[in-house]
Amino acid sequence: MPIGAGFLITVGSMEKNLKLERELAEAKAEIARLQSEFDDLNMLYEATIEHGEAVEDELADKNILLQRTQTRLDEELADATRYVMSILPDPREVTPKTEWLLIPSTELGGDSFGYHEIDDDHMAFYLLDVCGHGVGAALLSVTAINVLRSSALPKTDFRDPAAVLGALNEAFPMEKQNNMYFTIWYGVYQKSTEILTFSSAGHPPSILLRGSEVMQLTAKGVALGTFPDIQYRSLPQKIEAGDRLLLLSDGAFEVELSEGKMLPFADFVAFLAKPGGDKPQNVLDWIRSINGEGPLPDDFSLLRVIF
Repeated sequence: MPIGAGFLITVGSMEKNLKLERELAEAKAEIARLQSEFDDLNMLYEATIEHGEAVEDELADKNILLQRTQTRLDEELADATRYVMSILPDPREVTPKTEWLLIPSTELGGDSFGYHEIDDDHMAFYLLDVCGHGVGAALLSVTAINVLRSSALPKTDFRDPAAVLGALNEAFPMEKQNNMYFTIWYGVYQKSTEILTFSSAGHPPSILLRGSEVMQLTAKGVALGTFPDIQYRSLPQKIEAGDRLLLLSDGAFEVELSEGKMLPFADFVAFLAKPGGDKPQNVLDWIRSINGEGPLPDDFSLLRVIF
């Protein structure tokens, strides 16, 4: 071995050892870093799991609360629906006889109607339709019907249909009714003269059936609440024994045909003129056969009066 060779070998070994020690130290440092990251990730995972469980518990509690709230709202809506139906009059078994159907398109609709004796010689018949559906429309409908039923319009002769509509128009301006308005047909039958005096505001005609004769009764006034100071007019119609009067809302006939067109009103009237076609249940069955499955697009209201 040459002189100094042992020293070179020793130095070389030392350098290798130092390099190995440095690499080992770096490896340990990397392992420590990775271990720290692993610990951090593990803590984050555990925290996430814990938070997720807390969120799930919170969501479960809120879901229970939501279900309870929905149940309460459903119960209150059912109570409101029962009240709306409860204010409708019972069918009359004495002349003029009545029968009717009201089928809201949703839980609460804007249709309502009524009839009552004003005095011993006069009887009122009326049907109204508030624009829209839901609670707001039902509230306005019920309020207006109760006003008519209780004759709660000051200085108004309820035997005069035009005067009644004018007073209603002033009492229910749409700007004070959440921009809602309503249509109405209102008639008064005088027993001693057998004259039916009627007026209407934006409402479909009522149909008078006399044997094979069909008459449409309308005064063509604008809907109530849309404009102030409207003058409505009353028209007379002689009534004969056996006449049948049909008061209806547009939901009774506004359905779409299979080809995408709306059912013509003339076709609807033609069905009413058929034998048995004026019975409310028969009309509803026919309209549903045209509409198909599912609810009708609007409230169905039909009041039949037999003189």
